[in-house]
Amino acid sequence: MSLPLPVRNAALFDEIANWLCQIPHAKTLGFQFVQGERGRATMMLPYDERLVGNRKTGVLHGGVITSLVDTTSALSIFSMLEAPCGFPTLDLRIDYLRPATPGLPVYCSAECYRLTREIAFTRATAYQDDQAQPVAYSVGTFMRGNSFAEPNAPKEV
Repeated sequence: MSLPLPVRNAALFDEIANWLCQIPHAKTLGFQFVQGERGRATMMLPYDERLVGNRKTGVLHGGVITSLVDTTSALSIFSMLEAPCGFPTLDLRIDYLRPATPGLPVYCSAECYRLTREIAFTRATAYQDDQAQPVAYSVGTFMRGNSFAEPNAPKEV
């Protein structure tokens, strides 16, 4: 078993993690940063009745879970960068496996498993008490923005 590696640029990663939690959409939803290591990030969404999609069951709306997955996936990319760069979402596929249990927070752990000069590939799991019993599973691709691209970046990191 190998020990986790620290993020490549701690100041950049911390700044992005804080920023992602403070943008109006994420702040309204209540996203909270939990932890990061190289290639990985975890965020948390506290349960909030305002975010319920079905009032009869109390289950959170699927769009809220999608936002959490997308945001956490993007943050996992920044754990691997030396310098700031834009990474808009190209594609995000989510399989909803079960409804989130009402009253419990939802966590999302995401991994950037491949980072090329132009594209980042991620996978993420949204869960509550046990990551082995996910609420949702996702794979995503993100495009590196040209305006912030590192001029001497290797073709793959």
